[in-house]
Amino acid sequence: MESRFGYLLIIPALLTIAVVAIYPIIDVFILSLYERFLTLGIDEFTGLNNYLKLVNDARFWNALKNTAVFTFFSVSLELILGMAVALFINRPFSLQGLIRAAVLLPWAVPTVVSAKIWAWIFNTDLGILNYALLNFGLIDADLNWLGSTGYAMAAAITVDVWKTTPFAALLLLAGLQVIPDDLYKAASVDGASRWQKFRHITIPHLKPVIMIVLLFRTLDAFRVFDAIYILTGGGPANSTETLSVYAYKILFQTLDFGYGSTIAVSVFAAVMLISIGYISILKRRGGLLS
Repeated sequence: MESRFGYLLIIPALLTIAVVAIYPIIDVFILSLYERFLTLGIDEFTGLNNYLKLVNDARFWNALKNTAVFTFFSVSLELILGMAVALFINRPFSLQGLIRAAVLLPWAVPTVVSAKIWAWIFNTDLGILNYALLNFGLIDADLNWLGSTGYAMAAAITVDVWKTTPFAALLLLAGLQVIPDDLYKAASVDGASRWQKFRHITIPHLKPVIMIVLLFRTLDAFRVFDAIYILTGGGPANSTETLSVYAYKILFQTLDFGYGSTIAVSVFAAVMLISIGYISILKRRGGLLS
């Protein structure tokens, strides 16, 4: 009787999920099987033609490559820097609360706001970055950070790392604070160095948390849209165009809803595969899901 009542209680939540999550996914998949141009008045069922077009779309593969590059470097740097920040703020020192709050500020700033701020910093003529580099003699002329294929992706990665490193640090800090101090004290008695403590105590105990950080940040970085769209719009020459940006352009600029939905489905499929991969690793290693 109690179990039935419990199921009744979760029905509203399940219905909400079905309406706001499952139905749109199904609808987008069905739309991807159509050739639908609003501007041309075309609305025809074409089956898997859009997916065949996707396979032969060089721009799609370029967007996938850009997404993979952005995700790999962003997540890697955020994990490394997040670990360093977490280790620093985990130690007792004066003004610890103030420093922790300051570290988390970038994460609290809305992505659109932070992207606008960094767009000004990277501005070729008025940006503070070029001004500082010129004054320190590190460059001889202003660099076009957001308009050069050599720098635009690095700039986008920098913005994402600045924005979300605090998120990684916060999760890692939570993991550090549940590691028993007795382990470190015993290691000190045995003459272990700081590196040995970090390698044999900290890292093994943080593995489940590290996997969670990688999962959350990989999924978020793979779907990146707002920061890159505001900074570069996917340019120059599509060098920073990710899958989400490409899908947006096809959907809302060319109004090709059929092919745009196909790209959106491909993003969803990639994110789902990444999730399954991380979750399976967590289960095999006896992580939080064991």
